[in-house]
Amino acid sequence: MGMGAWQHTIEIAPREYKCSYCDKEVGANRGYHNTGSGHTGIWLCPRGHPTYFDPEGNQYPSPVFGRRVDNIPVEEVNDLYEEARRCMSVQAYTSAVLACRKLLMNIAVDKGAPTGKSFVEYVEYLAAKNYVPPDGKEWVDHIREKGNEATHEILLMSREDAEALIEFTEMLLKFVYEFPEKVKSRRPSP
Repeated sequence: MGMGAWQHTIEIAPREYKCSYCDKEVGANRGYHNTGSGHTGIWLCPRGHPTYFDPEGNQYPSPVFGRRVDNIPVEEVNDLYEEARRCMSVQAYTSAVLACRKLLMNIAVDKGAPTGKSFVEYVEYLAAKNYVPPDGKEWVDHIREKGNEATHEILLMSREDAEALIEFTEMLLKFVYEFPEKVKSRRPSP
């Protein structure tokens, strides 16, 4: 659903970008331009969401990082994943890492791990129960290290740290929730 009609928009140079509101690749040619610079302006996606581009081509708000995952039956898991993705659009990398850490704990509990365990125990549970694909031990070690650094040390996490954790989390969510549901939906009914 759109945001309503923006007043006095004009046709501007077309631009393709990923809309941070819709999470879709869009092409836009309506909005507002800065008369002092043809390279800045606000483009409106087809659903009416505004996106500003500065003279260097930086997009505000930035698109969310990663891709949506379908068929996540646990609302808290889906909400945490989307929160981690949105953190990236505002350069809140440490917050994204911490959201991924909490998300992995929630996935483990959903898949049968007891509550009240440590983060490391939850990550090890997921690996031991084969929710982590073969050869994923390096990812598990990385997740454990970065999750502990973000929680127990004064270090700020980098964009690269957060991207790696979200990529791992996205893969895990697809492996744990999305793909099994797709397989079920393709099986013929008995």
